[in-house]
Amino acid sequence: MKGHGTENDFVVLPDLDAVISMSPSMVRALCDRRAGIGADGVLRVTRTALATEPDVQAQAGVAEYFMDYHNADGSIAETCGNGLRVFGRYLEQTGLADPGAGVTVATRGGPRALSFDGEHVTAEVGPATVRPERPRVSAEGLAGEYDSLALDLPNPHVVVELATVSDLAALRLAEPPRVVPGLPEGQNVEFVVRTGPGRLRMRVHERGSGETRSCGSGICAAVAAMAGPDAGSAGRQRWLVEVPGGQCQVWWNAAGAMMLSGPAVLVASLELSPQWLALHR
Repeated sequence: MKGHGTENDFVVLPDLDAVISMSPSMVRALCDRRAGIGADGVLRVTRTALATEPDVQAQAGVAEYFMDYHNADGSIAETCGNGLRVFGRYLEQTGLADPGAGVTVATRGGPRALSFDGEHVTAEVGPATVRPERPRVSAEGLAGEYDSLALDLPNPHVVVELATVSDLAALRLAEPPRVVPGLPEGQNVEFVVRTGPGRLRMRVHERGSGETRSCGSGICAAVAAMAGPDAGSAGRQRWLVEVPGGQCQVWWNAAGAMMLSGPAVLVASLELSPQWLALHR
């Protein structure tokens, strides 16, 4: 299936019995916007008990299904905030999850709870952990270098605050921003502008995918960075974050995990040509 969360789009690949080998070349072919289906990543749906990674398989007692997430370049990511919401929508619409009860999904970053409210799906993205690195960031369209804050959520993020919406619009993100020093595992880079109390506007360059219309864990990382030390009290208000693909709300639950809520849409059901598939396995 093809789906998106605030225009961060995915190929949803049902494989409940874990019989499909997800090679990097197959992922790249599926995500190719001219010769494939086109997407920012692939969400493979499989049973957690059949996962090959011990840390994922250990979640089988709390999560029946595993979101095996792959970036568009074929690399593997810990999790994906918008992907979780689209994955949840797939489970709901195919009867694999009860929308009234919610569902917990296994990821490489640990189990994540999802709940449903009409067109919106809310995902527990996890706690934000500030890293010790303080990279300097520069990008096409911006003058000079900028300070940043590095966080894990659990994907690695580097958040840069800009002064104005005009600065944000001037960014050219066809090429990755320059991050010095870069994080060992790579990084998503979020550029953020405060537009009002509890309101942000953001653009993002994702590792393995390039600039995307939205990034769920990046939205949460931006809120965590802008809330700063107040995140333990006043900062736990609901934040509204605008991205090119729409807007999401973010808050902290009682356990300190960041929650991400927004629309999640399944666009179409597709059948891959056997001849095409044979070329890319």
